[in-house]
Amino acid sequence: MEGEVSLQLPDDAAAALSPSVRVRAERGQAEFAQAVLTGFAGNPRSIPCRFFYDAVGSELFEEIAKLEEYYPTRVEAALLETYRAEIAALVGPSRVLIEFGSGSSRKTSLLIGALGKIPAYVPIDIAAESLNEAAGWLSEQHPGLNILPLIADFTKTQALPQIARRRKKLGFFSGSTIGNLTHNEARAFLANAARLLGKGSVFLIGVDLKKPLSILVPAYNDAKGVTAAFNLNLLARINRELEGDIDLSHFAHDAVYNERHGRIEMYLVSLARQTVHVQGRAFTFAEGEHIHTENSHKYTVDEFQALASASGWQPVKAWIDHDRLFSLHLLRHQR
Repeated sequence: MEGEVSLQLPDDAAAALSPSVRVRAERGQAEFAQAVLTGFAGNPRSIPCRFFYDAVGSELFEEIAKLEEYYPTRVEAALLETYRAEIAALVGPSRVLIEFGSGSSRKTSLLIGALGKIPAYVPIDIAAESLNEAAGWLSEQHPGLNILPLIADFTKTQALPQIARRRKKLGFFSGSTIGNLTHNEARAFLANAARLLGKGSVFLIGVDLKKPLSILVPAYNDAKGVTAAFNLNLLARINRELEGDIDLSHFAHDAVYNERHGRIEMYLVSLARQTVHVQGRAFTFAEGEHIHTENSHKYTVDEFQALASASGWQPVKAWIDHDRLFSLHLLRHQR
Protein backbone atom coordinates (compact mmCIF):
# COMPACT_ATOMS: atom_id res chain seq x y z
CA MET A 1 0.00 0.00 0.00
CA GLU A 2 1.70 3.18 -1.20
CA GLY A 3 2.77 5.59 1.51
CA GLU A 4 0.40 4.42 4.21
CA VAL A 5 1.67 5.20 7.72
CA SER A 6 -0.38 5.35 10.90
CA LEU A 7 1.16 7.86 13.28
CA GLN A 8 0.56 7.33 16.98
CA LEU A 9 -0.28 10.65 18.58
CA PRO A 10 0.52 10.52 22.30
CA ASP A 11 -0.02 13.41 24.70
CA ASP A 12 3.44 14.69 23.76
CA ALA A 13 2.84 16.02 20.27
CA ALA A 14 6.59 16.29 19.72
CA ALA A 15 7.09 12.53 20.06
CA ALA A 16 9.72 11.00 17.80
CA LEU A 17 8.73 9.66 14.41
CA SER A 18 8.02 5.93 14.30
CA PRO A 19 10.49 3.65 12.43
CA SER A 20 8.08 3.27 9.50
CA VAL A 21 7.81 7.04 9.18
CA ARG A 22 11.60 7.38 9.31
CA VAL A 23 11.90 4.87 6.47
CA ARG A 24 9.46 6.88 4.39
CA ALA A 25 11.37 10.08 5.22
CA GLU A 26 14.63 8.45 4.07
CA ARG A 27 12.97 7.46 0.80
CA GLY A 28 11.83 11.04 0.43
CA GLN A 29 15.41 12.26 0.83
CA ALA A 30 16.57 9.80 -1.83
CA GLU A 31 13.86 11.15 -4.16
CA PHE A 32 15.07 14.69 -3.41
CA ALA A 33 18.64 13.75 -4.32
CA GLN A 34 17.55 12.13 -7.58
CA ALA A 35 15.38 15.12 -8.49
CA VAL A 36 18.19 17.62 -7.86
CA LEU A 37 20.84 15.63 -9.76
CA THR A 38 18.48 15.12 -12.70
CA GLY A 39 17.21 18.71 -12.60
CA PHE A 40 20.67 20.27 -12.45
CA ALA A 41 21.81 18.10 -15.36
CA GLY A 42 18.81 19.12 -17.47
CA ASN A 43 18.32 21.95 -19.91
CA PRO A 44 16.62 24.07 -18.71
CA ARG A 45 17.56 23.42 -15.08
CA SER A 46 14.80 22.72 -12.57
CA ILE A 47 13.90 21.47 -9.09
CA PRO A 48 10.30 20.26 -8.46
CA CYS A 49 8.40 22.58 -6.14
CA ARG A 50 7.28 19.75 -3.85
CA PHE A 51 10.77 19.85 -2.30
CA PHE A 52 10.24 23.35 -0.90
CA TYR A 53 8.64 21.91 2.21
CA ASP A 54 11.31 20.64 4.54
CA ALA A 55 11.04 21.93 8.15
CA VAL A 56 12.67 25.27 7.28
CA GLY A 57 10.66 25.69 4.09
CA SER A 58 7.39 24.93 5.88
CA GLU A 59 8.18 27.57 8.52
CA LEU A 60 9.01 30.12 5.82
CA PHE A 61 5.75 29.38 4.01
CA GLU A 62 3.87 30.04 7.26
CA GLU A 63 5.55 33.46 7.26
CA ILE A 64 4.59 34.03 3.62
CA ALA A 65 0.96 33.25 4.46
CA LYS A 66 0.97 36.19 6.92
CA LEU A 67 2.36 38.75 4.45
CA GLU A 68 0.19 41.63 3.30
CA GLU A 69 1.01 40.91 -0.35
CA TYR A 70 0.14 37.21 -0.15
CA TYR A 71 -3.65 37.11 -0.31
CA PRO A 72 -4.46 33.39 -1.05
CA THR A 73 -4.20 32.02 2.49
CA ARG A 74 -6.23 34.69 4.25
CA VAL A 75 -8.86 34.96 1.49
CA GLU A 76 -9.36 31.20 1.34
CA ALA A 77 -9.62 31.03 5.16
CA ALA A 78 -12.19 33.85 5.07
CA LEU A 79 -14.23 31.97 2.45
CA LEU A 80 -14.17 28.83 4.60
CA GLU A 81 -15.19 30.83 7.66
CA THR A 82 -18.01 32.63 5.84
CA TYR A 83 -19.48 29.67 3.95
CA ARG A 84 -18.56 26.70 6.15
CA ALA A 85 -22.15 26.00 7.20
CA GLU A 86 -23.31 26.00 3.56
CA ILE A 87 -20.37 23.82 2.55
CA ALA A 88 -21.09 21.35 5.36
CA ALA A 89 -24.76 21.15 4.36
CA LEU A 90 -23.87 20.40 0.73
CA VAL A 91 -21.22 17.85 1.73
CA GLY A 92 -23.52 15.96 4.09
CA PRO A 93 -22.66 14.02 7.27
CA SER A 94 -20.25 11.21 8.16
CA ARG A 95 -17.63 11.49 5.44
CA VAL A 96 -13.97 10.59 5.86
CA LEU A 97 -11.93 13.73 5.14
CA ILE A 98 -9.00 13.19 2.76
CA GLU A 99 -6.66 16.16 2.42
CA PHE A 100 -4.16 16.35 -0.43
CA GLY A 101 -0.97 18.25 0.36
CA SER A 102 -2.11 19.01 3.89
CA GLY A 103 0.73 21.30 5.02
CA SER A 104 0.06 22.96 8.39
CA SER A 105 -3.67 21.97 8.39
CA ARG A 106 -4.71 25.34 9.89
CA LYS A 107 -7.48 25.89 7.33
CA THR A 108 -8.46 22.25 7.68
CA SER A 109 -9.41 22.92 11.31
CA LEU A 110 -12.10 25.36 10.10
CA LEU A 111 -13.54 22.70 7.81
CA ILE A 112 -13.43 19.98 10.47
CA GLY A 113 -15.19 22.31 12.90
CA ALA A 114 -17.96 22.87 10.36
CA LEU A 115 -18.35 19.20 9.49
CA GLY A 116 -18.74 18.09 13.10
CA LYS A 117 -17.85 14.52 14.02
CA ILE A 118 -16.16 12.70 11.15
CA PRO A 119 -15.05 9.03 11.04
CA ALA A 120 -11.43 9.87 10.22
CA TYR A 121 -9.08 12.48 8.80
CA VAL A 122 -6.41 11.35 6.32
CA PRO A 123 -3.81 14.04 5.50
CA ILE A 124 -1.48 13.22 2.60
CA ASP A 125 1.84 15.04 2.34
CA ILE A 126 5.43 14.33 1.32
CA ALA A 127 6.96 16.28 4.24
CA ALA A 128 7.03 13.78 7.12
CA GLU A 129 8.15 16.22 9.80
CA SER A 130 5.53 18.84 8.95
CA LEU A 131 2.84 16.16 8.66
CA ASN A 132 3.64 14.87 12.14
CA GLU A 133 3.60 18.39 13.60
CA ALA A 134 0.29 19.27 11.91
CA ALA A 135 -1.31 16.00 13.06
CA GLY A 136 -0.26 16.74 16.64
CA TRP A 137 -1.69 20.27 16.48
CA LEU A 138 -4.99 19.06 15.01
CA SER A 139 -5.33 16.38 17.69
CA GLU A 140 -5.15 19.15 20.29
CA GLN A 141 -7.72 21.30 18.48
CA HIS A 142 -10.14 18.39 17.92
CA PRO A 143 -9.82 15.84 20.75
CA GLY A 144 -10.85 12.35 19.70
CA LEU A 145 -10.27 13.02 15.99
CA ASN A 146 -9.05 9.82 14.30
CA ILE A 147 -5.98 10.97 12.30
CA LEU A 148 -4.40 8.57 9.80
CA PRO A 149 -1.58 10.38 7.94
CA LEU A 150 -0.09 9.16 4.68
CA ILE A 151 3.43 10.24 3.83
CA ALA A 152 3.28 10.19 0.05
CA ASP A 153 3.22 12.22 -3.15
CA PHE A 154 -0.45 13.24 -3.17
CA THR A 155 -0.53 13.34 -6.97
CA LYS A 156 0.22 9.61 -7.18
CA THR A 157 -1.43 8.09 -4.10
CA GLN A 158 -2.95 4.73 -4.99
CA ALA A 159 -4.59 3.52 -1.76
CA LEU A 160 -6.14 4.80 1.47
CA PRO A 161 -6.41 3.32 4.98
CA GLN A 162 -9.04 0.60 5.38
CA ILE A 163 -11.51 2.82 7.26
CA ALA A 164 -11.48 5.32 4.39
CA ARG A 165 -12.23 2.67 1.78
CA ARG A 166 -15.46 1.61 3.48
CA ARG A 167 -17.07 5.06 3.72
CA LYS A 168 -18.04 8.01 1.58
CA LYS A 169 -15.31 10.59 1.34
CA LEU A 170 -14.73 14.34 1.12
CA GLY A 171 -11.51 15.40 -0.59
CA PHE A 172 -9.92 18.72 0.35
CA PHE A 173 -7.18 20.44 -1.68
CA SER A 174 -6.51 23.94 -0.41
CA GLY A 175 -4.15 26.83 -1.07
CA SER A 176 -4.53 26.66 -4.86
CA THR A 177 -1.83 23.98 -4.80
CA ILE A 178 -3.47 22.65 -7.95
CA GLY A 179 -1.95 25.69 -9.64
CA ASN A 180 1.51 24.14 -9.20
CA LEU A 181 0.51 21.45 -11.69
CA THR A 182 0.49 21.87 -15.45
CA HIS A 183 -2.94 21.53 -17.05
CA ASN A 184 -2.17 17.95 -18.08
CA GLU A 185 -0.87 17.15 -14.59
CA ALA A 186 -3.95 18.77 -13.04
CA ARG A 187 -6.26 16.64 -15.19
CA ALA A 188 -4.31 13.51 -14.23
CA PHE A 189 -4.42 14.45 -10.54
CA LEU A 190 -8.17 15.12 -10.60
CA ALA A 191 -8.81 11.84 -12.44
CA ASN A 192 -6.69 9.92 -9.91
CA ALA A 193 -8.48 11.66 -7.04
CA ALA A 194 -11.82 10.61 -8.53
CA ARG A 195 -10.63 6.99 -8.58
CA LEU A 196 -9.13 7.23 -5.08
CA LEU A 197 -12.12 8.94 -3.45
CA GLY A 198 -14.63 6.79 -5.30
CA LYS A 199 -18.29 6.81 -6.23
CA GLY A 200 -20.43 9.31 -4.36
CA SER A 201 -17.46 11.38 -3.17
CA VAL A 202 -17.25 15.15 -3.12
CA PHE A 203 -14.17 17.36 -3.46
CA LEU A 204 -13.53 20.88 -2.12
CA ILE A 205 -10.71 22.69 -3.94
CA GLY A 206 -9.19 26.15 -3.51
CA VAL A 207 -8.31 27.80 -6.82
CA ASP A 208 -6.51 31.11 -7.36
CA LEU A 209 -8.19 33.39 -9.89
CA LYS A 210 -6.73 35.43 -12.72
CA LYS A 211 -6.33 39.08 -11.67
CA PRO A 212 -4.36 42.28 -12.38
CA LEU A 213 -0.58 41.87 -12.31
CA SER A 214 -0.37 44.73 -9.79
CA ILE A 215 -1.87 42.31 -7.24
CA LEU A 216 -0.54 39.02 -8.56
CA VAL A 217 3.18 39.66 -8.99
CA PRO A 218 3.85 41.21 -5.53
CA ALA A 219 2.33 38.09 -3.94
CA TYR A 220 5.44 36.23 -5.19
CA ASN A 221 7.91 39.14 -4.82
CA ASP A 222 7.16 40.48 -1.33
CA ALA A 223 8.95 43.55 0.00
CA LYS A 224 10.39 41.73 3.04
CA GLY A 225 12.04 39.06 0.90
CA VAL A 226 10.37 36.11 2.64
CA THR A 227 9.43 34.46 -0.67
CA ALA A 228 13.03 34.93 -1.83
CA ALA A 229 14.25 33.17 1.34
CA PHE A 230 11.69 30.40 0.74
CA ASN A 231 12.96 29.87 -2.80
CA LEU A 232 16.64 30.06 -1.82
CA ASN A 233 16.03 27.54 0.96
CA LEU A 234 15.95 24.89 -1.77
CA LEU A 235 19.66 25.53 -2.28
CA ALA A 236 20.28 25.61 1.46
CA ARG A 237 18.49 22.27 1.74
CA ILE A 238 20.80 20.84 -0.93
CA ASN A 239 23.76 21.97 1.16
CA ARG A 240 22.29 20.50 4.35
CA GLU A 241 21.12 17.17 2.98
CA LEU A 242 23.04 16.43 -0.22
CA GLU A 243 26.64 17.48 0.52
CA GLY A 244 26.20 20.65 -1.52
CA ASP A 245 28.63 23.58 -1.54
CA ILE A 246 26.34 26.20 -3.09
CA ASP A 247 26.98 29.84 -2.18
CA LEU A 248 23.47 31.25 -1.75
CA SER A 249 24.74 34.80 -2.25
CA HIS A 250 25.51 33.85 -5.87
CA PHE A 251 21.84 33.18 -6.61
CA ALA A 252 18.74 35.41 -6.57
CA HIS A 253 15.00 34.83 -6.50
CA ASP A 254 12.82 35.87 -9.42
CA ALA A 255 9.09 35.50 -10.15
CA VAL A 256 7.41 36.51 -13.44
CA TYR A 257 3.97 36.12 -14.96
CA ASN A 258 3.74 34.06 -18.16
CA GLU A 259 0.72 35.51 -19.95
CA ARG A 260 0.57 32.74 -22.55
CA HIS A 261 0.29 29.97 -19.96
CA GLY A 262 -1.60 32.00 -17.35
CA ARG A 263 0.87 31.32 -14.56
CA ILE A 264 3.47 32.75 -12.23
CA GLU A 265 6.87 31.15 -12.78
CA MET A 266 9.49 31.15 -10.01
CA TYR A 267 13.21 30.84 -10.63
CA LEU A 268 16.59 30.90 -8.93
CA VAL A 269 18.97 32.99 -11.07
CA SER A 270 22.74 32.52 -11.12
CA LEU A 271 24.43 35.88 -10.52
CA ALA A 272 27.82 34.78 -11.87
CA ARG A 273 29.48 32.00 -13.79
CA GLN A 274 30.04 29.36 -11.13
CA THR A 275 30.48 25.66 -10.47
CA VAL A 276 28.64 23.94 -7.62
CA HIS A 277 28.91 20.41 -6.28
CA VAL A 278 26.13 18.07 -5.15
CA GLN A 279 26.96 14.60 -3.85
CA GLY A 280 30.33 14.77 -5.58
CA ARG A 281 28.97 15.83 -8.97
CA ALA A 282 29.93 19.18 -10.49
CA PHE A 283 27.45 21.51 -12.23
CA THR A 284 28.51 24.72 -13.97
CA PHE A 285 26.06 27.63 -14.27
CA ALA A 286 26.39 30.59 -16.61
CA GLU A 287 25.73 34.10 -15.34
CA GLY A 288 22.01 34.75 -15.69
CA GLU A 289 21.12 31.07 -16.01
CA HIS A 290 17.80 30.08 -14.41
CA ILE A 291 16.71 27.14 -12.25
CA HIS A 292 12.95 26.74 -12.56
CA THR A 293 11.38 25.97 -9.15
CA GLU A 294 7.63 26.53 -9.41
CA ASN A 295 4.64 27.23 -11.60
CA SER A 296 1.47 28.71 -10.12
CA HIS A 297 -1.36 28.58 -12.66
CA LYS A 298 -4.31 30.95 -12.34
CA TYR A 299 -7.81 30.18 -13.61
CA THR A 300 -11.13 31.79 -14.31
CA VAL A 301 -14.07 29.98 -12.69
CA ASP A 302 -15.19 28.67 -16.09
CA GLU A 303 -11.69 27.43 -16.94
CA PHE A 304 -11.36 25.45 -13.74
CA GLN A 305 -14.86 23.98 -13.94
CA ALA A 306 -14.15 22.83 -17.51
CA LEU A 307 -10.93 21.17 -16.28
CA ALA A 308 -12.81 19.43 -13.46
CA SER A 309 -15.58 18.27 -15.77
CA ALA A 310 -13.04 16.75 -18.14
CA SER A 311 -11.55 14.79 -15.22
CA GLY A 312 -14.64 13.01 -13.92
CA TRP A 313 -16.08 15.69 -11.61
CA GLN A 314 -19.34 17.64 -11.75
CA PRO A 315 -19.18 21.24 -10.47
CA VAL A 316 -21.70 21.80 -7.66
CA LYS A 317 -20.96 25.33 -6.49
CA ALA A 318 -18.20 27.96 -6.46
CA TRP A 319 -17.68 30.58 -3.75
CA ILE A 320 -15.72 33.76 -4.61
CA ASP A 321 -14.62 36.65 -2.40
CA HIS A 322 -15.88 40.19 -3.00
CA ASP A 323 -12.62 41.28 -4.68
CA ARG A 324 -12.60 38.22 -6.95
CA LEU A 325 -9.15 37.12 -5.82
CA PHE A 326 -9.79 33.49 -4.92
CA SER A 327 -12.38 30.75 -5.30
CA LEU A 328 -13.54 27.61 -3.53
CA HIS A 329 -15.09 24.88 -5.70
CA LEU A 330 -17.24 21.99 -4.56
CA LEU A 331 -17.24 19.08 -7.01
CA ARG A 332 -19.16 15.80 -7.04
CA HIS A 333 -18.00 12.49 -8.53
CA GLN A 334 -19.83 12.11 -11.85
CA ARG A 335 -19.85 8.31 -11.82
